[in-house]
Amino acid sequence: MPIRHRLTSALFVCVLLFAGVPAVYAQFDSATILGTVRDNTGAVVPGATVTLTGIETGISSTKVTDENGAFEFTTVRIGRYRVAAELAGFSVALADNVQATVGARQRVELQLTPGNVTETVEVVGAASRLETDSSERGQVITGQQVVQLPLNGREYSSLALLSPGVRLSALNTGSASTVREGSFNINGLRSTFNNFLLDGIDNNAYGTSNQGFSNQVMQPSPDAVAEFRVVTNNMSAEYGRSAGGTINVAYRSGTNRFSGAAWEFFRDTDLNATGFFKPAAGKPTLSRDQFGGTFGGPIVKNRAFVFGDVEAFRQTRQNVAFQTIPTLLQRQGILGIDVRNPVTGQV
Repeated sequence: MPIRHRLTSALFVCVLLFAGVPAVYAQFDSATILGTVRDNTGAVVPGATVTLTGIETGISSTKVTDENGAFEFTTVRIGRYRVAAELAGFSVALADNVQATVGARQRVELQLTPGNVTETVEVVGAASRLETDSSERGQVITGQQVVQLPLNGREYSSLALLSPGVRLSALNTGSASTVREGSFNINGLRSTFNNFLLDGIDNNAYGTSNQGFSNQVMQPSPDAVAEFRVVTNNMSAEYGRSAGGTINVAYRSGTNRFSGAAWEFFRDTDLNATGFFKPAAGKPTLSRDQFGGTFGGPIVKNRAFVFGDVEAFRQTRQNVAFQTIPTLLQRQGILGIDVRNPVTGQV
């Protein structure tokens, strides 16, 4: 009985300890919007109500400024937002089209002016273009860039080469059988030292070879990528693992509007050039078809959304190979030159 009593007491203490620990989430695929509310004299305004509203989704969240006039919204899904601050005796201060990018800490400074609560004053330039709350160095590749810039093989990760300090891996050249998707060196380190994240999930392919397979477990379609951030220096400890860089990808999500798209990329033998050295048997056979689509929209307006994408790839091709074989005279032992035994030195 005493032993059982001790075990019960210990279990109860553990439950109390874990119940008191607040949940902490790594903000891989989201952003943080924070700032300070001040009045027209520059003094901080505590107790003001700050509302964050998603422009595409209509989802809103509210915070109350603390004694320093500060507010902070965490785990904000990437997208465009409207930030409004209000307090009795002041007009509503509004910052529109605040862009939250993946993994960013976006600062928004709002200023309240005396007036009627029914009046709204739009604050121009409230969102800082410089990210002063983080020492990370990197670059955000937007979804518009992913879709509009040319991509060989539709590999979104190739656009990481737009970031300073990133170069294509020397091993990622040659035949298609040895090319590794997503293989690039960041700050001179091996491509296997990079860290791929997809909506906060580890997306690294832990292989033993550098040839013939992808650095990622899943390569999302470029049309389904909302944006991604390439972090090259001074990354936060939440990323972990990475001695090279971190490629943090955010997937698209649905909005209050139903929208979709379909696409196809087609290559065929008849569309290809013959080349300078025309093969005697004609051009090699090639039929390459890459197609897919996306669709998203609301399940419950301003509450729940859905988004999906599909991509397919079909290819038929004929490879032209060259092989050197002995001539008829060589097979008969007539070589044209003296052949010396490398061991004995005799002809």
